[in-house]
Amino acid sequence: MRKVLVTLFFSFLIVSVSQAAPGGAVRCSKLVDVRAGRLLENQLISFDADGTITSVATAGTSLPFGTIDLAKATCLPGLIDVHTHITGDPSHSGYAGLGVSVPRSAVTGAKNARLTLMAGFTTVRNVGAAGYSDVAVRDGINAGEIPGPRMFVSGPPLGITGGHCDDNLLPSEYHHVAEGVADGPWAARAKVREVIKYGADVIKICASGGVLSKGDQPGTPQYTLEEMTAIAEEAHKLGRKVAAHAHGTQSIKDAIRAGIDSIEHSSLIDDEGIALAKQHGTYLVFDIYNDDYILQMGEKAGMLPESIEKEKKIGRLQRENFRKAFKAGAKIAFGSDSGVYPHGDNAKQFGKMVEWGMKPIDAIQAATINAADLIGVKAGAIEGGNFADIIAVDGNPLENAPVLENVKFVLKGGVVARNDFAAK
Repeated sequence: MRKVLVTLFFSFLIVSVSQAAPGGAVRCSKLVDVRAGRLLENQLISFDADGTITSVATAGTSLPFGTIDLAKATCLPGLIDVHTHITGDPSHSGYAGLGVSVPRSAVTGAKNARLTLMAGFTTVRNVGAAGYSDVAVRDGINAGEIPGPRMFVSGPPLGITGGHCDDNLLPSEYHHVAEGVADGPWAARAKVREVIKYGADVIKICASGGVLSKGDQPGTPQYTLEEMTAIAEEAHKLGRKVAAHAHGTQSIKDAIRAGIDSIEHSSLIDDEGIALAKQHGTYLVFDIYNDDYILQMGEKAGMLPESIEKEKKIGRLQRENFRKAFKAGAKIAFGSDSGVYPHGDNAKQFGKMVEWGMKPIDAIQAATINAADLIGVKAGAIEGGNFADIIAVDGNPLENAPVLENVKFVLKGGVVARNDFAAK
């Protein structure tokens, strides 16, 4: 009998401790309802000890103890960028990148992860990093060793010999091949298995040539339909999505037909490509801010002259096709290509998205509910069951999207990463 009583006592104690576990709450003067595209007044967001939102309701006159009171701020869900290069930096452009080791890339990634989080991006998808350096940064963040956003990473990107995802800067006597190179369907399948073995959450491939690579052209097809179909089948079988770098018209359409989940850059997409994306539910990702940076700062950053010339030819076309795809109703997710420009400036793309056809709420949805849907993460909206990822700004982002360039409060998974309002 005594043993039963002791057991019951400890069971009650465990339940009591569990129920009394600390959570938290944030009161927002205004809250952007990203699904409805409206502002809600005086909202209280509560979350549990696991950093999951438990309720969103009108705040009462008496706030729970320990509530973070953002009495003069506008709150939004933590932002999501689906195309980053956390371990990269503009100073690594062109031949300067040959002097950057994999360990050094990881250190750079730790720095950039913090900058990205402080800018209000609580989740990112990192599409391409040498030596699994992005895996190391992700794991360091998950272990609580370094600050940064929630990361979904690809490791080395897959591509053809001599293509955009190869490293073409060294002469032939070095016989250097990038670690993601795989030619042919079965070699590509094997490479998918390999990068997943070493920690990839998503598969990144190069379907066409690129701007910042040497010796190729953005519009030129690289991976074939057969190769991309094999990659998509293998990745999906192993529970991973695929992101395809694709500037070229034919490569975009081949990637969509192959079952690729998102088209990165999408620069030269045509009407047929847009229709295919809508038919297949494929997300399009347009990095339409960094054209400004490449043309203004690319030479100083060490970008190859041929890269700057390629950007001059493709940048405006990409923006025009972004507007066309949006007006046609294609699914668009926010992806900035950070690393081509300095990390932490991700939100500068919101202004460009509005300039080229979106309303502010459309751009915000691309970086919240759309991006969350593409990645498959419980984020992107402040609602029960999602991560307690909350940011806050001065002003009204539904009227002035650039206010998102000055985030003053960041909560990631229920943990405060930044609170400039507290200093007032």
